[in-house]
Amino acid sequence: MAARARRISPNDRVNVAGIGIGSQGGADIDAVAGEGGNIVALCDVDAQYAAKKFAQYPKATQFRDFRVMLDKMDREIDAVVIGTPDHSHAVIALEAMKRGKHVYCEKPLAHTVQEVRALMAAARKHKVVTQLGNQGHSSGSIRLLCEWVWADAIGPVHTVHAGCDAFKDVYCQIRNLDKLGQTYEVPKELDYDLWIGPVPFRPYTPFWVHWNWRGWLPFGTGTIGDWFCHVIDPAFWALDLDAPTSVRAEVADYDPASQGLTYPPATTITFEFPARGKRGPVKVVWHDGNNPIPRIDGLPVDEKLPGTGALLCGARGMILHGSHGGGGCRILPDKLMDEHSGKNAPTEKIPRVKSHAWDWLEAIRAGRQAGSHFGYGGPLTQTALLGAIAIRFPGQTLEWNDRKARFTNHAAANAYVNPPYRRGWKL
Repeated sequence: MAARARRISPNDRVNVAGIGIGSQGGADIDAVAGEGGNIVALCDVDAQYAAKKFAQYPKATQFRDFRVMLDKMDREIDAVVIGTPDHSHAVIALEAMKRGKHVYCEKPLAHTVQEVRALMAAARKHKVVTQLGNQGHSSGSIRLLCEWVWADAIGPVHTVHAGCDAFKDVYCQIRNLDKLGQTYEVPKELDYDLWIGPVPFRPYTPFWVHWNWRGWLPFGTGTIGDWFCHVIDPAFWALDLDAPTSVRAEVADYDPASQGLTYPPATTITFEFPARGKRGPVKVVWHDGNNPIPRIDGLPVDEKLPGTGALLCGARGMILHGSHGGGGCRILPDKLMDEHSGKNAPTEKIPRVKSHAWDWLEAIRAGRQAGSHFGYGGPLTQTALLGAIAIRFPGQTLEWNDRKARFTNHAAANAYVNPPYRRGWKL
């Protein structure tokens, strides 16, 4: 029988545990604490990496293994914040939800498509409040962008160009491939076997622990996994996108056969989304690394494109924005912006929220869902992960059947939809 979440009144404090707190997970814990969350436990596989956060919350009980923490403090924990590497998101989130814990999980939601779908199903089954860590989803700018699109400010949107040029040396680790065969001693503060978690075991190297794991396919999801859920979020919401019918990746200076443990220095990935409701089909083109967002016809000659951001192209105009939550969004050309600003701004149709962490905690107290719950963040993440699979097969169009959760024209690509876990781990 599934555990039930503790009933929390509007005036109660939510007891929160952090799992993976050395980097972004620590920032998420700070955000939750800042909105009134009660941090009762902290867990990390590396005592040294997490030392500052442990010291910051001295009243929180410290753990190394999330399973031990959930066993020992089950009744004291209402919710968990997960900031571990991508490859361990799913096993932790699922275990927490099975115990009736509400979950805030960093993006991408999971490492594989099947994990995403399992987490979406578990969130529905266990009736817990969930939130994906795409913090811009709670911004005012993303709401304004949606309201512009829904008010037909730029006409029907047919194409979205988006991308990210940040942290190129993190996401592409080609320079370190020849170092992986060297032998390194595992630091005594690190439980490396637990860090590896559910994926096939690989000998320890400092080149993927910590931070740089984002650039290695066995553990991270590259630029697209780290940034898609931020940058595409506004278009995904505004256009009511769900699953693409096809995905095609083009890469530069990259050979999957010899360099396929890491990601390319430059990718362009094209997703085709079918018509839905009154909206026509939409093409989303993702550019990253050394491939910048392109200058397209109709863009003002003096307009500077962001390194990280997106351009929504409609029949009458465009919306340009930066990274998280459609930051700095504005309509092009300026004449259209004037026509839909100030007293002519669209009617507010989406309630504004204080912050991403506040929205999650308030949803727990109110018994509703948060804005970027797994039912929304799951399909957003899945699209990014389909792009990550396509990188392995550059130049090939992969046809996706979402109902069957498989590629209909590429057996080799299907092997990455639900790859096996190592012995001792299961979802």
